[in-house]
Amino acid sequence: MEKNYQPQSYEAKDIQVLEGLEAVRRRPGMYVGGTDLKALHHLINEVVDNSIDEALAGACDRIEVFIHPDSSVTVRDNGRGIPVDIHPQMKKPALEVVMTTLHAGGKFGGGGYKVSGGLHGVGVSAVNALSEWCQVEVQRDGKTHIQRYQRGYPTGPVEIIGKAPNNITGTKTTFKFDPEIFKGDLDYRFDTLTQRLREMAFVTRGVTIYLLDERSSREMTFYFEGGITSFVRYLNRNRQVLHPVVQAEKEVDRITIAAAIQYTDAYAESVYAFANTINTIDGGTHLTGLRSAVTRTINDYARRAGLLKEADLNFTGDDTREGLTAIVSIKHPDPQFESQTKVKLMNPEVQTLTQQVVGEAFSTFLEENPGTGKAIVQKCLTSARARDAARKARDLVIRKSALESLTLPGKLADCSERDPQKTELYIVEGDSAGGSAKQGRDRHFQAILPLRGKILNTERARLDKILANNEVKALISALGTGIGEGFDLTGLRYGRVIIMTDADVDGSHIRTLLLTFFFRYMLALLEEGHLYIAQPPLYRLSVKNQARYLYTDAEKDRVLKELGGDSEKLGLQRYKGLGEMNPDQLWETTMDPSKRTLLLVTVDDAAEADRTFDMLMGSEVPPRRRFIQTHARDVRNLDI
Repeated sequence: MEKNYQPQSYEAKDIQVLEGLEAVRRRPGMYVGGTDLKALHHLINEVVDNSIDEALAGACDRIEVFIHPDSSVTVRDNGRGIPVDIHPQMKKPALEVVMTTLHAGGKFGGGGYKVSGGLHGVGVSAVNALSEWCQVEVQRDGKTHIQRYQRGYPTGPVEIIGKAPNNITGTKTTFKFDPEIFKGDLDYRFDTLTQRLREMAFVTRGVTIYLLDERSSREMTFYFEGGITSFVRYLNRNRQVLHPVVQAEKEVDRITIAAAIQYTDAYAESVYAFANTINTIDGGTHLTGLRSAVTRTINDYARRAGLLKEADLNFTGDDTREGLTAIVSIKHPDPQFESQTKVKLMNPEVQTLTQQVVGEAFSTFLEENPGTGKAIVQKCLTSARARDAARKARDLVIRKSALESLTLPGKLADCSERDPQKTELYIVEGDSAGGSAKQGRDRHFQAILPLRGKILNTERARLDKILANNEVKALISALGTGIGEGFDLTGLRYGRVIIMTDADVDGSHIRTLLLTFFFRYMLALLEEGHLYIAQPPLYRLSVKNQARYLYTDAEKDRVLKELGGDSEKLGLQRYKGLGEMNPDQLWETTMDPSKRTLLLVTVDDAAEADRTFDMLMGSEVPPRRRFIQTHARDVRNLDI
């Protein structure tokens, strides 16, 4: 076969060897997941993980995180302090080895740590490599030691700068992320950090974690004596619970299994898994073991109590997970993760152990609390009936012909392109905005789906009721992914799904209803980066017979001040809705890929998003009222 390429040099001289931490700087995605906002926060997580490992070893009970005005970060703990004596193999101080050598640390064996979240020895050295500068101060053996680094390399030797006050021990790491690596307008977010640190405090019982953002003077302190039981209570604080939290904890073969379970009147499942304090967002064997234990225990109890008849089928996992809030946290001396970012636990023995520990505790609870057991079984029965109804409704929604092609809703104005990588779907409110969008779009790759009225609040309804809503039916048919058990992202017909609503209260409400639906029933759309929110302009300003569009009130105030005129003389127009724009204006401002601004919808912290959606859209009114009263003064755009 003829080869159609120019021969390239492939000799010994072409083999590159990346020395020291250069590999981290060349391929940051392999070590911290990329160079985006999530990876930026991951730098702090890696340093905090080291302090948490000291807490797991029983050597630390306080961790402090400071974000300084220049966006440098300090993480300080009262652990044992990184060793500073000479490493016998490397002939350098151990501190320098840990900070500048990949796969160097105290977590590979020996007596340093019983369990640890930092396993590969690349965490803090990767942070050092990706920092413009880094400085570590160690208090150990009655002395204070210090070493500074520039883009991973020491600027001098480890120095003793004095005595440790009151003979205390600990490590203080300060670093500034490198703008050569993390480019653009990236900076740390206080709320993102609080979510992560709150989780760490929940799963590391008895440790105080303090966060201070010196840029805004915001601060938070986390301490939870109840551990993951407190975590479940926190997640359910806006829900009606069916029983007290069921706790299970046991150590088997040096592996500690801990779980906390509580059923609520909600319809969604809220289950989170941790391994050595790390949130394994893709689950793994510990999560599988928890779910199996819950389903098996409820089925066994229902049979023994006569609540399931012989002719009845056993509950499925979906039946038993409705309204379940649970945390499973394991501590393993040798955990196996799917990747360096530790999103999924792979140890096969953990599944069996988790199933045994959780099953024993939950079974005992149900036997001792028959009233609660009956209530849980009744909820599962209702869920099973609703799932059967939802399956039938789903079959009606997703009608398939002999060629397995989806029947598209009549209101959808489809595009001619068939490659999902090149297409996008605009979800707009009302026929007026839909008409402008249909006329203004590029028909080759942009499809328009107008929604009439507001879709159902999916936080307060089961799937069978949701599928009876005409607007939801149209949405599911247009996307092509199915829903619930049949959801399949490979069927997605549009690479970008864009919510485009008016910049008023009704528009915000419709947007929130849609986001609730996608979060609860099509979460993969968010996780895989397919969901966006359009950013239409709020104002149109006529300046010398030319139109200028303004997207925020702050931008409007700034431009009016620059032009030195009042709004009436300058012809300022406030858009109440997308329907007020003609098709050309809508294309130019909101739909033209070369000019528009799209907001990508992501979920940084699923547990916090779960709680927020439940608070804003759930059935409990007092938490929502408190939220409105607390944040009323922060509102910037409220139409009366």
